[in-house]
Amino acid sequence: MPTPASPEPGRYRGALIGAGGIARQSHLPALRGAALRGRVDVVAIVDSAPAVPPVDGIPLLGDRAALRDLAPLDFIDICTPTASHLELIMWGLEQGYHVVCEKPVALTRAEAARIAAAARASARIVMPCHQYRYNPAWLRVKEWLAAGAIGRWHLAEFSVHRLAADPGRAGGAQAGSTPWRGTSATGRGGVLLDHGTHLVYQLLDVAGMPAAVSAWTGTLRHAGYDVEDTAALRFEYPGRLATMFFTWAGRTRENRIRFVGDAGTIEWVDGELRLERGGAVERLDFAAELDKTAYHRWFACLFEAFVAALDSGDAGTRFLDDIARVASVVEHAYAAARSGATVTIPDGV
Repeated sequence: MPTPASPEPGRYRGALIGAGGIARQSHLPALRGAALRGRVDVVAIVDSAPAVPPVDGIPLLGDRAALRDLAPLDFIDICTPTASHLELIMWGLEQGYHVVCEKPVALTRAEAARIAAAARASARIVMPCHQYRYNPAWLRVKEWLAAGAIGRWHLAEFSVHRLAADPGRAGGAQAGSTPWRGTSATGRGGVLLDHGTHLVYQLLDVAGMPAAVSAWTGTLRHAGYDVEDTAALRFEYPGRLATMFFTWAGRTRENRIRFVGDAGTIEWVDGELRLERGGAVERLDFAAELDKTAYHRWFACLFEAFVAALDSGDAGTRFLDDIARVASVVEHAYAAARSGATVTIPDGV
């Protein structure tokens, strides 16, 4: 006996806000890749900056109000500097759009609460671009930790070295000028906010909310920045400690993560992941998967999760909780740096 055909999956129409490097190199390739080609149509890009280069035949609009002429529109994808995020999110929700937003989405618990209230009132999703969750090396780290490969871990160390803040859109700033991430007016914070956001949600995924944080922030090299170029954080847990160090004052680019347990160690240095236990070392090469040219694959996984949430009618509560938790940790870390004291982080957000 024949059965009714499954309904065709829906297609979602979206627009990117911002035509900078992250939009061109990661968001667009992900949204237009094989995994989402039949599910998502990018119908426009909005960027009001002068002389914005065209983007592969996609209509380029200078004013977001022009998106009304492209109705119906299901979502916007915000790829603009940090200072514009909150206002654009609130505007998008007012228009009835679902929202994907580059990190950081909110810097404080109050901002996160404001976003959550507006999202719930409009019955729309706000999803943060926390794409490092889909980094293949990190997925293996999580797998090992969950399987107890190193026993109970008690120490985690995260370290990021860069030579300077990322300048953003190629050619968007004059040589020698301060990149937007190095300014409080546009970036709203320095390296703690920029790189720290990613490592914070990664830590929360495997350890939950810390009990307390102490922090130091300062400028070691880039006197032209009015935000910190270096930050050191210490997160306290019952029986565990996690440290983070971020700098734009390094001499070479480096990423390092280490988990130490009572039965072994996991260490990730740039493209190599190592698991030491029982006197043996397992080495995995992730260099190709961690090259910048592969970042769009992490975004593809993120957008697949977004589309799945739209398909299911998910209210996006887990996304809002994610935004709130990260905002709370970042807010308390900056408070700890200002006061020079260890700051307790409330369990609830």
